[in-house]
Amino acid sequence: MNAIELPSEETTRAAGEAIRAFSTALKSQRPTLVEVVAQGDESARATVPVEAFELLMNVLAHLANGHAVTVMPVRAELTTQQAADLLNVSRPFLIKLLDEGQIPFRRVGTHRRVQLQDVVTFKSLDDARRRSAADALAAEAQELGLGY
Repeated sequence: MNAIELPSEETTRAAGEAIRAFSTALKSQRPTLVEVVAQGDESARATVPVEAFELLMNVLAHLANGHAVTVMPVRAELTTQQAADLLNVSRPFLIKLLDEGQIPFRRVGTHRRVQLQDVVTFKSLDDARRRSAADALAAEAQELGLGY
């Protein structure tokens, strides 16, 4: 992965304008014809599947809100540092999770490689466990009248 840069104000503004311009195109569930006009007199036309167009709209929405976006194939293989960055944990902590068998990995020589799909699955399960624990604590606080 490359260094992540936040979008410029110009990019944010252009993404917002593109969302407004394309918003009506998402109403159909068949491939959408999108015309892309390059600077100058050249233009290109392409038929874009709805799934790809929806992904583009999601990317534009994030850019319009000033968020950086990275698109990766689900089957992408990550280094331990990339996986740790996605989970917002330290690399040593991620290595511990791998060694405990909480996230599958494979070795390439002496290096560990992790599937993006496995990292996303772990994150979803971990987020659900955390929400459940927080809900249980909030319910107990309510029962005890602690004002939460």
